[in-house]
Formats: sequence, C-alpha cells, structure tokens
Amino acid sequence: MARPKKTDAPDLGEAQDLTAGLIERLTCPAGKLQVFLRDAKAPGLRVRATPASGKNPDGIKAFVFEAKLNRQTIRRTIGDVRAWSIDAARAEANRLRVTLDAGTDPREVERQKVEAKASAEAVKLAAAEHTLKNLLTHYCDHLEALGRVAHKDARSIFKLHVTEAWPKIATLPANEVTGEQVADMMRRVLELGKGRTANKLRSYVRAAYQTARAARSKASIPLHFKAYNVTHNPAADTEPDESQNRADKRPLNGDELRQYWQAIKPLPGFKGAVLRLHLLTGGQRIEQLVSLHTSNVSADTITLFDGKGRPGKPARPHAVPLIPLAAAALAECQPQGTYALSTDLNGTRKNGKPRSAKKGDSHLSAITLSAWAVEAAAGIPGFATKRVRSGVETLLASKGIPTEIRGRLQSHGIAGVQARHYDGHDYMTEKRRALEVLFKHLQHRSSPIASNVVPIKAA
Repeated sequence: MARPKKTDAPDLGEAQDLTAGLIERLTCPAGKLQVFLRDAKAPGLRVRATPASGKNPDGIKAFVFEAKLNRQTIRRTIGDVRAWSIDAARAEANRLRVTLDAGTDPREVERQKVEAKASAEAVKLAAAEHTLKNLLTHYCDHLEALGRVAHKDARSIFKLHVTEAWPKIATLPANEVTGEQVADMMRRVLELGKGRTANKLRSYVRAAYQTARAARSKASIPLHFKAYNVTHNPAADTEPDESQNRADKRPLNGDELRQYWQAIKPLPGFKGAVLRLHLLTGGQRIEQLVSLHTSNVSADTITLFDGKGRPGKPARPHAVPLIPLAAAALAECQPQGTYALSTDLNGTRKNGKPRSAKKGDSHLSAITLSAWAVEAAAGIPGFATKRVRSGVETLLASKGIPTEIRGRLQSHGIAGVQARHYDGHDYMTEKRRALEVLFKHLQHRSSPIASNVVPIKAA
C-alpha cells in the first residue's frame, strides 16, 4: 500500500500518531458541522475541526476527549490546538480516562468545581458586603425608619468609636466579630474618660446584633438583616460598667425651679418662649420637644413621639396638654412649615434672592436649647438642663401627684398588660392638673415679713 503524501489530508477513518503537520492539514469539508481526527497514542483524544467561516478562515481546531460511560458518549473540550501541545493534550486525555475508569463523570467533577468556585466567590462577596460597619449602618437606618431619635446618637458613636477607631474590625464580616473585640472598643472609650459612652456603645452594638439575629424569625425586620447570617451576639458576651449607669439624682429643688422660672419668664423672643414651653410642659425630653411637627400642634395640646421604647418598636405618640401660658409660649414661636420650633428665616436676602431655608424646614437643635437654658440659669450652682426634668418629677411627687400620672406626663413608658392593652383613657385631664400644680408652684412667692415683726438677728 502506498504511503500517503505529507500534503494529503489525514485519513479520518484510522487513528493517527498526531503530529503538528497532520493537525495543520486537517480540514472540515463543506457541508459538515465538524470532523474528528483520532489519536493512536492516547485513547479518547481527538482533534476536532469546524468549517471555515468569515471570522475563522481556517476553521476552529481543538483537542477534545471522547469516551463512553454507561453506554452514553461523553465529550469534553480540552482546549485550542494553538494553546495546547500534543503531549499536554495526551496527558489531559489520560487523566480524564483514569477518572472515567473510576466511574466518575468528568463533567460532573467540573460542574462541582465551578459550583465550589462560585460558592467561594459568593462567600467572599458576602464577607465584603456584610461587614460590621454595614450592619451598624443598617441598624441606624432601621432606627430612623421607625422614627427613633436614637439613630443620630448611635451613628455618631459608631463613627467615632468603631469605624474610625477600629477600621480593620469594622471591615470584618459581622458574624466573625468577637466579644473580646467589642470589649476592646469599650475599653478604649473608657480610657478616654467616657464611661457612659462606653456603655451606650455596648448597648447599641448589642441591639444591632440582636436585630440581625431576630431577622431569622421576625418578619417585621427587613430582610437584608437576615443576610448577615448572625447566630451569636458578641456584645452580649461583654459586661457594662455599672458605675457609669447610675442616675444623676440632683433634681432642681422647689426653690431652684422657681429661680429658673423667674430667670426665663421675662426673656424676650424665640429663646425665652422655647425655654418657657419646655418647663411648662413638664420638662419633656428636649430631643422630642424640638422635633415637634407643626401638624401635631392644636390649641391646647401637642403630640410628641417617644422613641425610647423597646428595641424594634416604632416611636409612640405622646400627647401633652398645654396650660394657657404654655400655649402662649408656643404661639410666640410662630409654628409653621414642617417643624414648630425652628430658627430658619423666612423672606428674602438684601440682594432680593430668596433665602435657602424657610421657616420650619429644620428644627431647633437640642444642644442649642440646652445652652440657652444653662445661660439663663447662670445663678443656679451646678445647673444642667436634665435637672429641670428630674426637678419637675420630684416637685410633683412632693405635691401628691401619683407615680402613674407623673410617668404619663413625662412619658416614662407604660408597663403591664393592663395599662398597655386595656386602659384606653388618655389621662389628659390628670396631666393638665399636674401641670397646673407645677405652674402654681412656680408662680408662688414667699409671703413678705410683716412690718411689726422684728427678725431675731436684728433684735
């Protein structure tokens, strides 16, 4: 039999000892989708050729592996003949043959590899997305959506004492953070002399993790919390500094409350009006008072929203009656726009252009109100605005106002199933009576000494 010439096309009917020349001369005839040239040295190794096209004038040639498993033909592409050497293709074909002889489908092995790689990428992506920093941010957003004013304080504490102070821990997956790391964050804040802030940091971090953990079983929590895959709360492994949680039991006494009232009573303008409103409504929480919406003001009542309830609960409405002088003080504040207590200016600038902020676009800062109170009460030693609230509570207790009424007036929370679910009374009459008792005390002046009475010292 005559030996084929080197220029002849290879015989596809017989297995061939693959060479670069044979592969180069392999072509796919017109009218066929593909042809295969079998290798004589590596069983199952083929060279596949496809017909020429506009994009590929010489067609496409690739090494493939072909064999049978359970009477089914298995074909797997190894790679382009320009990228793989013949020896490398034979080695890969032999590896696939060994896998097949063991009863394993090479395609299934590859599928598992692809799935494992995709899973690893997903885990990596989740780790980059579901970090401690993002969990804390989502928690603050959740608080804000619920109308909880604490979101501002939480954002500030997280920014200063987590993301800026501990950037590496902040970028860890949230479910990998340990209790020891949370304790280290608290320790740093304590060493800065901010014990109360350290406890607040712990409380906020604990609440954030509890929210994510509860998302598995509580449908009212947004779904994205579930993606953090939190099963353990690291902040729960830490202990607060109890010495920093002690209440400041220094309420203004009755005389100091009168002194404070006499100081703010004649103050003109918006400043005096706001301070009088704060005191005459029973020392409401400043953050809630300054957030009063104009739409929640009526002739004799204002409605605040208390966000200091249970975690995950929306802010609850808190109605406060207005005695006449409190209503007058609120009227002096000229409520309009969104917020009733606003220092935004209406009108136009001197150049005729409108001002950027209209009255009521933003509310008075709680810090500003507190600073005004401290300035007005300069004559009272150790004055702090929080002492007004505790002073009112203490005074009303001394006047016989029941604990429950004082609690409802200052929105200390409603405890017990009966009070929360069955008692529908609004207690407005009782709260108004308590405010009248407060006002009567503020207005009361000690009786002057009679002209015919000589003080003992003088005598």
